[in-house]
Amino acid sequence: MRWLDWLRERGEPKTAEESASDRMQRAYEAASRGDYALALAVWGPLAQAGVPRAQNNVGACFAEGLGLERDATLAQRWLTLAADAGDPVGQRNLATLYFNGVGLEPDYARAAALFRAAAEQGDGPAQDMLSSILLEGEVAEPEPVEAQRWALAAAEQGIASSMTRLGKMFHDALGVERDPAQAARWWRCAADRGDAEGQALLGATLHLGAGVARDKVAALAWLLRARANGSEKADLFLGPVRAALAPAEIAEAERRAAEPLAEPRP
Repeated sequence: MRWLDWLRERGEPKTAEESASDRMQRAYEAASRGDYALALAVWGPLAQAGVPRAQNNVGACFAEGLGLERDATLAQRWLTLAADAGDPVGQRNLATLYFNGVGLEPDYARAAALFRAAAEQGDGPAQDMLSSILLEGEVAEPEPVEAQRWALAAAEQGIASSMTRLGKMFHDALGVERDPAQAARWWRCAADRGDAEGQALLGATLHLGAGVARDKVAALAWLLRARANGSEKADLFLGPVRAALAPAEIAEAERRAAEPLAEPRP
């Protein structure tokens, strides 16, 4: 039996009155429980019926191997249908497929165009990725002013990696005037949301007193959080910061680092 035939059988509405939106919600609830087979049983027929977000979801499952075998060709096929229909998440996911080149040839120009299309529709992760592409300049012409605009748009949606990027831009005067205080503010916003690189950079800033009052204990606490979250950058500063503290101060920093993060600052 072909996979879509199987999905069609399992994905019939529970009642004749169950709407497409109700079925989508039922599938999302199944996916949140890790039951991608049930989610796909609902999304599959909806995707075949032309629902763009369902097409995206089926494509994403093929791309990630969720509930079925990973298949880049089928992922591309379904994500293209969603993207061509204007679904911003489909555009972003198809862009990611082209950017990473998993199972197909990378196409950075196509990826950038799709990220931009999704970003212009307000998709925060696409805005974040477009900002990164435009700032790094490795696969597209660097445009730091545009990069800053998209990073700000993503940061306003709570995306921590864009907050960290904004901090770097203010620190290094990329697309904006150099402003250490703004850099520290954005790194704190990112750190409060758990971004490891933002935590490392905030820790370094607090150690140096650049754009913010020097606080050696807080510096070590943030660096310890950053290292626990996988930041290699934190290791560059941990030694000097720890060496500048008394044993009681180190113990206090370790205590703070072990506490749950507070609610992010606005």
